[in-house]
Amino acid sequence: MEEVCKPILNTGLRGFKVASTKISDVDGTVGKLVYRGYLVKELAGKISFEEVVSLLLYERLPSKDELAQIKEMLAEERHVPPELISALETRPKDALPMDILQSSVGLLAHHDHDTRELSVEAANRMAIKLIAKFPTIVAAWDRIRNNKKPVEPNPELGHAANFLYMLNGTIPDDELAGFFDVCLVLHAEHSFNASTFAAREVASTRAHMYAAVAAGVGSLSGELHGGANTRVMEMLTDIGSVDHVENYVNNLLESGGIIMGLGHAVYKVDDPRAHILAPMSKVMGERTGDTKWYEMSKELEIKGKEAFKRRKGRDIYANVDFYSASLYYYMGIPMDLFTPIFAIARVAGWAAHVIEEQFGGAASKPVLYRPDSEYIGDYCGPDECSFVPIEKR
Repeated sequence: MEEVCKPILNTGLRGFKVASTKISDVDGTVGKLVYRGYLVKELAGKISFEEVVSLLLYERLPSKDELAQIKEMLAEERHVPPELISALETRPKDALPMDILQSSVGLLAHHDHDTRELSVEAANRMAIKLIAKFPTIVAAWDRIRNNKKPVEPNPELGHAANFLYMLNGTIPDDELAGFFDVCLVLHAEHSFNASTFAAREVASTRAHMYAAVAAGVGSLSGELHGGANTRVMEMLTDIGSVDHVENYVNNLLESGGIIMGLGHAVYKVDDPRAHILAPMSKVMGERTGDTKWYEMSKELEIKGKEAFKRRKGRDIYANVDFYSASLYYYMGIPMDLFTPIFAIARVAGWAAHVIEEQFGGAASKPVLYRPDSEYIGDYCGPDECSFVPIEKR
C-alpha cells in the first residue's frame, strides 16, 4: 500500500522544545513563572529591577556590595552618545516609538568596540550598556517629539525612578517609583516567547548583542506580542464607562473580534503577573482620584470571561497586558510608550538569553537555528516549471 504523506501543520513552533535554558520557566497549567529557580510572584515587590538584572545575567541574587556595583555600572552607562540624540532630533515627530528604539540599538552598536569581541565578558558589558540606555532613549524620544529638551539621567535615582524622572522632569515619589519597579521586574523575562526566540536565533549566528537585541525589539513591536497592552487601553477608552462594558463585549465577540489582554499562548489559568498588577492599578486610580479605568478593567475581565465561556464553551484568562494598560495610563505614560516600556524591562531577559545561546547552551544543540519547511508550491504539477523567456510570456 502506498504511503500517504501527512501535511505539515503550521504550528508556529507551539509545543516544540528548541533548546534548553536555565534562565526561566513558564508552567501555564498552574500559572507559574520562574526566574532562575525563584517564583516571580515571590520576587515582585521584594527585590528591585537591578537585583533581577543581576539574577538574569549572573545567575544569582546579588549581595549588598554586588547590588551597589550593579547600580553603579548602570548609572555610569545611562548616558547615550550625543550623536544619537542629534539623530533623534532629525526623525519625523510621528515616527513609531518602537521603530525609534530599534534603530537606536543599531546606532549604539557603532559606538561600542565590544561588538568586535566574541566573549562572555564583552557580552555582559554590552548587556549592561543596553539595559542602562533603553530608558534614556525612550524618555528622550518622547520629549524630543514633544519639542522638549531631553532630561539627563540622575545618578542618585534607581532604574525605575530614573525613567519616570527623565520622562516627566519630576522625581517620582517612592510609591510611584516602587510600582513602576515592580512592573519592570514582572516584564523582565518570560522564557522562549517570540521576541526572545528572535534574539536567540540571531545570537545563534554569532552576531553581537546589539544585533540580537534589535531583533527582539522588532519582534516585540507587533501588536500580538508587546503591543497588546496599548490595544487594551485603546479598548478601554473606546468603551468609555463601566455601564458600556457588557454591550461592548457582546458586540465585539458577535463580530468575531477578540478582547485584548484576555487569552495567552501559554497560560491556561490567569497570568500570575496580572494578579500583582491589578491591585496596583486600583491604588493608582485612588491616587489620581479617578478609579474608572481600573473599574472598567475589572468589569471587562468579568464580563469578557463570562461571554467567552458562554460562546466558546471554554475559559479564557487575563494576561500581563490586561492591567498593565490602566496602570501605565494612571502613571501618565503615553499609550504608544507602553510597548517600549515592555522593552525597557525585557532587554534584561533578551541579554541573558543571548549570553546563554552563545556561551552557555547545551553542548548537543547545533551552532545555529536552521528549521526546515514543507514546500507546497505545486505551480506546475509534479514537475518543476519550464522557464519561458519574457518575450513569449
